[in-house]
Amino acid sequence: MAQGTVQVTHTGTSRWRRRTGEYASLAAALEAASDGDILTVAPGTYRENLVVQRAVTLRGTEGSAGSVRIAPSEGVPLTVRASAVVQDLHVEGQDSSAPALLVEDGAPELADIRVVTRSAAGIEVRGGARPTVRRCTVDNPGGIGIAVLDGGGGVFEECEIVAAGQSGIAVRGGAHPRLERCRVHHASGAGLSVTGEHSGLEAIGCEVYEVKGAGVHITGRASAHLTDCDVHRTTSDGITLDTDAVLTLADCRIHDIPENAIDLRSRSVLTLTRSTVHRFGRNGLSVWDPGTRVDANQCEIHDSTGDYPAVWVSDGATAVLESCRVRDVPDALFVLDRGSRADVVDSDLSQVRNTAVSVSDGATAQLDDCRIREAATGAWFRDHGSGGTLANCTVDAVQTGVIVTKGADPTIERCTVTSPAEAGFYVSAGGRGSFHGCRVSGSGGYGFHVIDGCRTTLKKCRTERCARGGFEFSEEGPLVEECTSDESGGPRAPGSAPLEAPAVQTATQTAGLLGSVPAQPPRPAAPEVSARASKEVLGELDALVGLDSVKREVRALTDMIEVGRRRQQAGLKAASVRRHLVFTGSPGTGKTTVARLYGEILASLGVLESGHLVEVSRVDLVGEHIGSTAIRTQEAFDRARGGVLFIDEAYALSPEDSGRDFGREAIDTLVKLMEDHREAVVVIVAGYTEEMRRFLSVNPGVASRFSRTITFSDYAPEELLRIVEQQAEEHEYRLGTGAGEALLKYFTALPKGPAFGNGRTARQTFEAMVERHAGRVAQLPEPSTDDLTLLYPEDLPEPV
Repeated sequence: MAQGTVQVTHTGTSRWRRRTGEYASLAAALEAASDGDILTVAPGTYRENLVVQRAVTLRGTEGSAGSVRIAPSEGVPLTVRASAVVQDLHVEGQDSSAPALLVEDGAPELADIRVVTRSAAGIEVRGGARPTVRRCTVDNPGGIGIAVLDGGGGVFEECEIVAAGQSGIAVRGGAHPRLERCRVHHASGAGLSVTGEHSGLEAIGCEVYEVKGAGVHITGRASAHLTDCDVHRTTSDGITLDTDAVLTLADCRIHDIPENAIDLRSRSVLTLTRSTVHRFGRNGLSVWDPGTRVDANQCEIHDSTGDYPAVWVSDGATAVLESCRVRDVPDALFVLDRGSRADVVDSDLSQVRNTAVSVSDGATAQLDDCRIREAATGAWFRDHGSGGTLANCTVDAVQTGVIVTKGADPTIERCTVTSPAEAGFYVSAGGRGSFHGCRVSGSGGYGFHVIDGCRTTLKKCRTERCARGGFEFSEEGPLVEECTSDESGGPRAPGSAPLEAPAVQTATQTAGLLGSVPAQPPRPAAPEVSARASKEVLGELDALVGLDSVKREVRALTDMIEVGRRRQQAGLKAASVRRHLVFTGSPGTGKTTVARLYGEILASLGVLESGHLVEVSRVDLVGEHIGSTAIRTQEAFDRARGGVLFIDEAYALSPEDSGRDFGREAIDTLVKLMEDHREAVVVIVAGYTEEMRRFLSVNPGVASRFSRTITFSDYAPEELLRIVEQQAEEHEYRLGTGAGEALLKYFTALPKGPAFGNGRTARQTFEAMVERHAGRVAQLPEPSTDDLTLLYPEDLPEPV
């Protein structure tokens, strides 16, 4: 065959039609061919727009795959409208508004075709067409790889999209193709996109990867069924479902996803069976909105690479996990918002860095026959309206087994917590909950720790080998019946003396009375602070160097409190004065000292019991996991009862790039405690001026609890000199001739950047002068009293 010719073999039933002819163009050959004829195309480039309208076979010369190029300058290079066979062609399109290969009708067979184009679509199937497409390759950086539209269908076997400027495979308009063992990669849109009512896709043994978008996107009432498929290495979510989409995944693997592995919302429904989700940057399953539902059976979710919960259920959505495993993740399951629900049955949640199950904002979670192990917190029911049931579950090797706070009211039945580091069950801040037939053993802290008078119900619960005690109740509140402990220092009511008890004790309680149920020993007494009259303490405040505006603010606040007290004594109404304060300013400006004196003043006025100061910072309040943060903050607040809780660098609790920072838990717990115990503790938050302004602006709940902000200005050189003089006088030193002037010059020259320590710098300067003085005087054989006490300019340290 000559190059550029087409040989047509006529295969009619009549003997006289069995003949062969050659044509100079493909169009002429197609015009001459009849159904059943074979068109063999010689190698070459054909600048023609071909339309196949008969059931012919169109193929390249045997053994010369890819040598036949169909490459017109515009329009659709190849259109198929019949049940033809087309194979071994190379199709090139140049028209961005048209597909390179268009199948409009019939059930053609397309095999071993390579489409290299910059067209609207590499292959487009529409209408009633039902092609079978085998081993075809599409390289189309200008548009969609394969588009199946308007009721089209067909089967695609072992096809590959090597590049696409939009979606790799797009299905819409009621189309419904089937993919078998296909590969889609290097697409600039979704790998597989199915859109619109009645549109559907079935994929078996396919792989989607290296796409600049979601791997699979189903939306607008469309549906899809994927079996034994891999989706990985996307730049967005692995799979997204939106607006009544329906997807079934069976034996699939979703992995190496930078965002959500699977995200569904707006009444979409997802069913997963025997599928694996791993190495994802945000949520493994992200489920949003009322009517949205995911059912997972025998699935694994593991190896998160980010800092987000593995399963996120919010805004009224529902998730059901049965016989699933979730492991090696920051948090396993978060259920948020009223109407949201998670049902977890016979599943394992393990190697969880923070909280295995978190329920908040009115959501519900039910766990049956589940196993939680190696987590910071087993389950946390966080706030009012949040609840559900934990039944027949085991919690092992955690920091805290179950936490219930802020009005949450779950039912915990027949659950066992083994070897918690802190507490088996912890209830605080108005949490409730019913615990029936639960057991705690081997706790490093308490078995059941209930504080704040929470109205928790405990029935037939038992503790064994708990280091700090089986049952710990800070106030009357829990309703307890038939609970037992092996603690010899066991159950007793608040304030009662320890009972002489056998190795095993039984606690029975009725009608809300604690009876002989164990209670917390009396809270350790606050550190003793010597009682001084307010005038004496104010005198010490006045003696401090500088701080004139601070002194005025403290005196004004003290006067308000004192007059209010006297008005009450006279039977008059007293204005409500919020005593909590914000101190802003640089380090070393006297904030801690003034806080200590303020506590003493309030104690002298009878406002606080002791007035002692408890100083903390972020490291004292924020734990390594969410559960311990609330506990640490509670403990710090308890230490400060009757006095002042001084939180230095408070802005560190809410860093600008906080994300899921645990400082938020400390803030929320602190605000709740300030509200519930407003008369017991005065809280002062302190830090740099600008940082504290930002901290209060982004935490309005905190700002509303504080009456005023007091700004501590930097010390002037003259004030720093005065601090050195006070230090010298206190330690029986004096400034010699020229030392005062030298110090003024020294302090004026010091850089006043963020590292400048103000009063601390003055004290450090004095200490350096004393050290240099000692080195000088030690060389004198018989130093006089003046030698031993006078500090001179040469004793000043070198400027930094």
